[in-house]
Amino acid sequence: MKRSWLAMVGTVLIIGGYLGYTYTTRQKTNSGTQITAVGSTALQPLVEAVGEEFASKNLGVYVNVQGGGTGTGLSQVQEGAVTLGNSDLFAEEKQGIDAKKLTDHKVAVVGITPIVNKGVGIKKLTQTQLIKIFTGKITNWQQVGGKNLKITLLNRASGSGTRAVFEKWALNGAESAPAPEQDSSGMVRSIVATTPGAISYLAFSYADKTVQTVKIDGVAPTIANVTTNKWKIWAYEHIYTKGKVNGTVKKFITYLQSRHVQNTVVPQLGYISIHDMQVERSANGTITKR
Repeated sequence: MKRSWLAMVGTVLIIGGYLGYTYTTRQKTNSGTQITAVGSTALQPLVEAVGEEFASKNLGVYVNVQGGGTGTGLSQVQEGAVTLGNSDLFAEEKQGIDAKKLTDHKVAVVGITPIVNKGVGIKKLTQTQLIKIFTGKITNWQQVGGKNLKITLLNRASGSGTRAVFEKWALNGAESAPAPEQDSSGMVRSIVATTPGAISYLAFSYADKTVQTVKIDGVAPTIANVTTNKWKIWAYEHIYTKGKVNGTVKKFITYLQSRHVQNTVVPQLGYISIHDMQVERSANGTITKR
């Protein structure tokens, strides 16, 4: 009877110890290895894909990726609310952001292209025509050789890095006319694809056969043309951290920049490897050869 009682006590202690160990381990996993990335929807597919791959190789790590736009990503990482701030812009380009407090990690390059509904009847524009369309001076596709259709503008939200890049490099700094706005690149593509006369702009990685991309001044929106700056509507994809990082976060960023990811996932998703660029662009727009 005594032995039976002792055995029961031992079993309870073992089970209790195991449960305590399991609970502690789970608590450490939940609190210590979640990486939260917020910001650019143009960069979101890459961080999601690489995050899943990284987590599969590092058990217990979870990479939580959310959109919201470049402005949201930069402001939240600056406030310390998230681990990573995904951005289509240099932090120096964003008003209200103290770039000195943030560390820049370039993880890819994204080309941005105008897109139109496939029914408008055009595949190319001059930059002057593009500017006039987005500033409301040209209002019908017939004015640029297309069909007799009213032009319907669709913009990204004002905090979007994609919009800032497009206005800076495609519109020569002109501000787009007031128009409906969308936070999501996927929604922009869907709306343009289903709205007669629609025009907007997207990262190469989102452009598919449901919409028509547009040549500008005879130059096609291709990866090869971005690498030489022949196609000027492009930007680095940045991941910003609040100061320097170490541990799992540093390991994840290093993995994003690795030759393996840059040569596989990056091109597969329509981005351009940072290693393939033949030029470099500074925050003030200066282009230099690599």
